[in-house]
Amino acid sequence: MTAVADAEITALLRCLQVQRDHVLGTVEGLGEEALRRPVLPSGWSCLGMVQHLTLSVERLWFRAVVAGDPEVIDLVGSQDSAWQVASAVPAADVLDGYRYEASLADAVIAASSADADLVWWPFPESEEWRLHSLRDVLLHVITETACHAGHLDAVRELIDGRRWLVNT
Repeated sequence: MTAVADAEITALLRCLQVQRDHVLGTVEGLGEEALRRPVLPSGWSCLGMVQHLTLSVERLWFRAVVAGDPEVIDLVGSQDSAWQVASAVPAADVLDGYRYEASLADAVIAASSADADLVWWPFPESEEWRLHSLRDVLLHVITETACHAGHLDAVRELIDGRRWLVNT
């Protein structure tokens, strides 16, 4: 990568890390019951949202789409249940899994060029919407993570009144 691309990717990664920290900070201090309780009519829980971000965002976009990891690609079809966390899975495991998957994503990012073609595309039937490079993926993941952090903010406020910008 050139110095400009390095600086660009470093800046994008810094933005992504702020959003990751926002996700984890928003759910910090919630107990198991609150983390698992669906608050909105759609039925997802805070823990389900973190698991979705782990499997369907960090893992999918970086290890499958950018890096083409065949083991991860094979798991893509099983991610439909990413929003549902089994009762036997401790909340700490889901949160640690998010941190771990983010670290694996960071390794993919560090090993990739900003303009390199993506190795795999999960939506062949939807060619009108397609990302083309690590840069595109980073921008997409930053946007998706920020959007879901906002969802978590609203749910957290409904659970116990805590607001990210006020109570942190």
